[in-house]
Amino acid sequence: MTRFKNLLKEHGWALLIIFVAWEIIEDVLFPLVFIWLGNNVNPWFLTGAPIAWLMCLHPIAVPILWGIWIKISKKKVDE
Repeated sequence: MTRFKNLLKEHGWALLIIFVAWEIIEDVLFPLVFIWLGNNVNPWFLTGAPIAWLMCLHPIAVPILWGIWIKISKKKVDE
């Protein structure tokens, strides 16, 4: 538990930013892309806009993006 607290102290802001950015991507960008595809490619893509609002990918995407951030940032947590 102490290791997790230290990790959050060191990278907590990155987690918050990743979470908020993913929320914007998931709730704004995905539906806009589906609407654009539905209007320009095939009307079947229009069904993806409401599905993007209903489907929650946070449990998958946020830990993956945060793990990538931890690897890229090169910050080591003192154990």
